[in-house]
Amino acid sequence: MPFTVLVTPRSLRKGLSRYSHLLDEYGLVARLPQAEGRLTEDDMAELIVGADAIVVGLEPVSRKVLEKADRLRVISKFGVGVDNIDLDAARERGITVTNTPSANCNAVAELAVGMMFALARRIAQQAWQVSQGNPAKISGVELAGRTLGLVGLGSIGTLVATKASKLGMTVLAYDPYVSPEKAASLNVTLTGLDELLSRADFVSLHCPLTPSTRGILGRRQLESMKSGSYLINTARGGLVDEDALAELLLRGHLAGAAVDDVTTEPITESPLLKLKNVIVTPHVGASTQEAIDAMSTEALKNAADVLRGIRPAHVVVG
Repeated sequence: MPFTVLVTPRSLRKGLSRYSHLLDEYGLVARLPQAEGRLTEDDMAELIVGADAIVVGLEPVSRKVLEKADRLRVISKFGVGVDNIDLDAARERGITVTNTPSANCNAVAELAVGMMFALARRIAQQAWQVSQGNPAKISGVELAGRTLGLVGLGSIGTLVATKASKLGMTVLAYDPYVSPEKAASLNVTLTGLDELLSRADFVSLHCPLTPSTRGILGRRQLESMKSGSYLINTARGGLVDEDALAELLLRGHLAGAAVDDVTTEPITESPLLKLKNVIVTPHVGASTQEAIDAMSTEALKNAADVLRGIRPAHVVVG
C-alpha cells in the first residue's frame, strides 16, 4: 500500500516531476495543495488529514495543525531551520522530524558572500541610480583587508569563513558550541559577541532561530557595532530588532544591511524596505537548482526512510 506524502514547498511542487522516479521507488503518492500562494495554518490543518508524511518548507506546522494529523508519522523539513514546526507537539505524538542540514549550505554561503560584495560596492544602489538616469559614481570599499564577524560557525558559517579567508579577510566568530581547535583549523578567531560586534567591518548571521538566539542582535548589540559597518542576515529575521536596525541605518551608524529574511513573511512590510542602503531578498538563500535538487532528494528520502522503519541521517525529533 503506498504512503501519502503531503508536499508543500512551492519550489519542490513546481519541479516534482523531476523526482517522480523517487516517489515510485519509495512507494510514495504525492498530495499537492491547490492554492498557489503561501499556505496558512488553516490550510495546513485541512491538508494534513490522512497524510502519512509531510515534506514542508516554511509553512506552519503548529500544534493546531498536528491535532488534525490522524496518520502522520514524519515531518521532513525541506531545508534546515525547524522554527516553523512545533517540535514539542510532534514529540508528544511520536512524530519524527528530520531536516536536510547539508543540502543548501553552499547556496546560502554564496549568497552571504555575494551580499558582502553588493554592500561593499553598493551595487544595488548604484544600479538603481543609473536606472533613474543618474550615472554619478558611488565609491565603495574592498573586502580584502577587512574584518568579518560570523555569528554562528556551523556548516554555513564554516563555508563563509573559508571563502572570506580566500578573499583576504580576517575572520572572527562567536559560537559557544565550537572549539578553539576547530576555529583555528579554519583560520578563524573565536571571540565574545560584544568584541566581535565592536571589531567587525561586516557581521554575518549564521545561527538558528531558537529561544536563546531570538533577538540576539537587539538595540544594544546593534549600537555596539563598529561605526560604518555592515550587517548581513541570511538566517532568520527574528534574530534582529528590525526597527532598531532601520533607525541605526538612517542615523548613519551602520553603512548598510542585506537581509534574506524578515521577521514577518511574506515580505510586504518592514521599515527596511524604505531604505536605499538596504538589500532585502525574499528568502532565496536556498534557491539554486543545485540546492533544490539536493534538498528534494534528501527530504523525500528522509520521509520514506521513516515510513519504512529506517532511521534517517538527520533526525531533529524522534
